[in-house]
Amino acid sequence: MSNSIYITSSCIISNHVVYKNGQPVFENKGLGISDFLVSVYRYLNNQYPKFHKMDNLSKLGWLACELLLQNSFDAAKYKPEETGIVLSNKNSSLDTDTRYLQTTNEIPSPALFVYTLPNIMIGEIAITHGFKGENAFFIFDEFDAAFVQQYVNNLLNCNILQCCICGWVELLNNEYKAALFLIEKNKSANSIIFTKENLIKIYQV
Repeated sequence: MSNSIYITSSCIISNHVVYKNGQPVFENKGLGISDFLVSVYRYLNNQYPKFHKMDNLSKLGWLACELLLQNSFDAAKYKPEETGIVLSNKNSSLDTDTRYLQTTNEIPSPALFVYTLPNIMIGEIAITHGFKGENAFFIFDEFDAAFVQQYVNNLLNCNILQCCICGWVELLNNEYKAALFLIEKNKSANSIIFTKENLIKIYQV
């Protein structure tokens, strides 16, 4: 482990509450997942029309990333290829796969078909911010903090990346959770050391 690598920002979206750096910043109970995601988008006050075309998994990951980076990320410090994205979940894109399969009974939906891979979510984030660094999507039964810490640590220590967005984005039907972390070499006001234990502590908020 290198003590020069830090978690400089975090965002959790779970149980209809949004947390930024461990503090609740938005809550909207009593809604279905689709309506809740739209309410978070409105809270962001972000004008990005393509959001409404995304599937729910991509919306969840995109929203968590926007909140993660908001007032926490200085893009000018990095070249596009120096920022990467490493995400994981349990059910891949099964939520959208199921919805797409239902459309094949009549007319298959091209709009859903393009989201039948989980790494499309990474693509949506990368396109929004112009990130061109290494990216990867892994499937685990649960959030594997040890793997994420080791994998991302290696990318930064070997100077493959200088900054990485990593974490967990899971959604199936109305069950969901996003937990994203901004990992950088430079310490900031809210930063803590990038360890497995700190990832788990934040994830369990």
